[in-house]
Amino acid sequence: MIRPLRLVPDGTRIRFMRGRFAGLIVSAALSIASLIMFFAPGLNYGIDFEGGVVVELRLAAAQDIGAVRDAFGGLGLGDAQVQQFGSARDVLVRLGHQAGDQGARAAIADMLKAKFPGGEIRRLDVVGARVSHELFRNGLLATSLALLAVLVYIWFRFDWQFGVGVVGTLLLDVTKTVGFLALTRIEVDLNAVAAILMLVGYSVTDKVVVYDRIRENLRKFKSMPLRELIDLSINQTLGRTVATSLTVLLSILPLAIIGGEAIRGFALIIIFGIVVGTSSSIFIASPILLFLGQKRLRPALAEAARAAPAT
Repeated sequence: MIRPLRLVPDGTRIRFMRGRFAGLIVSAALSIASLIMFFAPGLNYGIDFEGGVVVELRLAAAQDIGAVRDAFGGLGLGDAQVQQFGSARDVLVRLGHQAGDQGARAAIADMLKAKFPGGEIRRLDVVGARVSHELFRNGLLATSLALLAVLVYIWFRFDWQFGVGVVGTLLLDVTKTVGFLALTRIEVDLNAVAAILMLVGYSVTDKVVVYDRIRENLRKFKSMPLRELIDLSINQTLGRTVATSLTVLLSILPLAIIGGEAIRGFALIIIFGIVVGTSSSIFIASPILLFLGQKRLRPALAEAARAAPAT
């Protein structure tokens, strides 16, 4: 009785490969800019990677930031960086001192009772310098192993051109995410690493769907030029890609809007990565496959494709 809502109409014939050069150039430029931002101004490393103390407070009433900073400064735990988030009663405090867990908790709890009665410690994390270095190293190792595993999986499931296309696109996606972190100053901690690894998995899944349809159409349309075949495959999977991305966005968006400070950064990274990962499946991964597979996947039509005028 009610016709289902279709985000993408059936039978679309969008010629995505017309923008292959523009997509690759824009992507490369954004990735280069992201790498520059990685060094200057750099990332906002959290307590997991720098060590120190992070305290999230819910005060009984709104307080002046200067008064909160002075109160923490009197604890002898180093300089305090204080900022408000969410409501006027929510305060996030960062201390660069690697104190013992129990000592820091006791000192902060006593100060809170004395100067801000009714306040609540919602989160208190203490990480030493040695632990932070190990976490940073393990985070890089996890990301590198994930990319390597993706390359091996795609290589065995498809041809090597597909594997290079996926891994090359993932590297561009990850570098853009790094630039996003540097630009927005979102805290880079283990939650951020987990978000990046989730994006790698999501992006790979989306690209495998497109590549799998391309592989099926290579067998089905043996005389179709590779450029037209890639456009056809993208159009055939476009509805699934848009619906999946929108579903994930709708589930993550509430976390970005009403989530706490520890969750909001994670959610924003996921949202950015979904947008980048979905668009890169069309405008980055597919053009890379077109350039690498023109001779290998369509050897009989390679000469005709080169002779055809560029549009």
